[in-house]
Amino acid sequence: MGVALALSPHLDDAAFSAGGTLACLVDQGWKVVLATLFTASVPAPSGFALACQTDKGLPPDADYMALRRAEDVIACNALGARPVWLGLREAPHRGYASAAALFAEPRHDDAADRAAAVCIARLLSSLRPTLLLAPQAIGAHVDHVLTVRAIHGLRPTIPVLWWQDFPYTVRPGIRRPFAPLHDGLPKATLPTDPLRRLSACAAYTSQIGYQFGDVEGLTRALSATGGDERLRVQGDLGSAGLGVVA
Repeated sequence: MGVALALSPHLDDAAFSAGGTLACLVDQGWKVVLATLFTASVPAPSGFALACQTDKGLPPDADYMALRRAEDVIACNALGARPVWLGLREAPHRGYASAAALFAEPRHDDAADRAAAVCIARLLSSLRPTLLLAPQAIGAHVDHVLTVRAIHGLRPTIPVLWWQDFPYTVRPGIRRPFAPLHDGLPKATLPTDPLRRLSACAAYTSQIGYQFGDVEGLTRALSATGGDERLRVQGDLGSAGLGVVA
């Protein structure tokens, strides 16, 4: 087997949305690299950026992203993946000043997609993966949208498994900005491991209370999906040594 590269906007997205698939790829002999784009620590945050950490019970002087990177190590250990952090700044540190702004159209002066494309291109060159996994940007969070823009702009020549972004998938009224690109792609039927997905998701303790209330709430939310990680396939999975697409 080769290298599978998962491109996660934030420190938790890949585990939340495709953790079971990643764990099974590891079991099949794949080297799985989980690369997260928006991971930079920003000293002395203020305004909305500061509120994004204090509303999770963290003190103002905490290095929020260092804490999240430490959680990512634990989550990747649960999956058997290698973490890579690409060091871009999250949207609240790029001028998005409210929760509503995070789910609106990207700012015209936001070049994060171009910076992401440079980082991803370097990874593709150094790792030479034979499979990519990436978000569909369901929910339209600006960091997810710009990640997808970057990937599409690079025109990958290897197969891509596009995951559906949990927990946005279980929320009402979500936007799907790339539906025209992804809905016509076939669905993948790949093995998944719900228990290891849960274990990896539970490692992101700074997010669990805010997103789900507690670990039991996380468990219920994941159980409600029936273990379905709902991947769409771009390209020929057979060329990557994977199974049948339905």
